[in-house]
Amino acid sequence: MRIDIITCLPRLLDSPFSHSILKRASEKGLVEVIVHDLRDFTTSKQRQTDDYQFGGGAGMVMMIEPIHNAITKLKSEREYDAIIYMTPDGKTLNQGMANSLSMLKNLIILCGHYKGVDERARERYITHEISIGDYVLSGGELAAAVLADSLIRLLPGVLSDETSALTDSFQDNMLSPPVYTRPAEFMGLKVPEVLLSGHDKNIEAWRMEKALERTKERRPDLYEKLD
Repeated sequence: MRIDIITCLPRLLDSPFSHSILKRASEKGLVEVIVHDLRDFTTSKQRQTDDYQFGGGAGMVMMIEPIHNAITKLKSEREYDAIIYMTPDGKTLNQGMANSLSMLKNLIILCGHYKGVDERARERYITHEISIGDYVLSGGELAAAVLADSLIRLLPGVLSDETSALTDSFQDNMLSPPVYTRPAEFMGLKVPEVLLSGHDKNIEAWRMEKALERTKERRPDLYEKLD
């Protein structure tokens, strides 16, 4: 998978892709993440990427010209399966969406900033508009990192135990059950006996029961959708 991220603040993305699972995925050659500075695509001598909005109002708007230049250059080099704009008014990211997008080969992620991007850029180039929640961030960079993380960890070979991603919360529209590790007892708090029994069938039944209980308690909206 290749992910091209277009942003006017590229340094904000230095850390997320330089550590842990995302770094190892890149080192293994399983994913290539390239961050592009939108200012490199502007014709402005001042490297300007934003301007005042027509009609007045507070806040600047990202200009269409540098966005056009960046996307056009990338598309001239390869085909892209999706061009994604991170925006609070997009479709809320969920596990099903992450599963689907992780099957694609080449993605562009455009990070919004200020009051957003010129609407014409959205109309002309964007294929997917995605939000990571009903709140507003200072820019789309952190949201882009969240989206990229949710996709990359699903790629075959990224996780040392590939079954781990399949048992994450939301994969079956349920939350994950409680998990425990050593020691078996700590300050009087004990691990449930069934998890120490070695009886796989009973363990799986316990986990399913607890997953259902947790989903019903914490996410009744998901629980109501279960068959």
